Amino acid sequence: MTNPFLPGDTKTHHHLITPADFADFGPAQGGLVHAVCSTFALAREMEWAARLFVLEMKDPDEEGIGTALAIEHHAPAFAGETLTVTATFAALAGRHLRCTVEARVAQRLVATGHTEQQMVSRARLAARFAALQAAPSPAPD
Repeated sequence: MTNPFLPGDTKTHHHLITPADFADFGPAQGGLVHAVCSTFALAREMEWAARLFVLEMKDPDEEGIGTALAIEHHAPAFAGETLTVTATFAALAGRHLRCTVEARVAQRLVATGHTEQQMVSRARLAARFAALQAAPSPAPD
């Protein structure tokens, strides 16, 4: 892993809001909740903005994995609007990256939050996943 960044450095990502971003849990769960950008769509875009740092930091044999995500909504984003998501490099503690993130439509603040990612060896991650998949699932209570 290399770190060319300093606290306060930013990465920006733009995302056009479409109906696929709406809070819609499908017909079996009641369908469309509302025709605005959902929390889960915001989470995806906020994670991507922070991942832009990871892509420049990780070595070829490494990967970043998400360890935390927090989102606070401030205003809606509607279909056809472009969400500008800015991740700010907050801290790197060892191999653990923390970014603050904000999402805006023009001057309207849509959401704020933070993400955390851990840089890990791809081989170690694959071994861990394989071990977990091979282990028997505990019986439900």
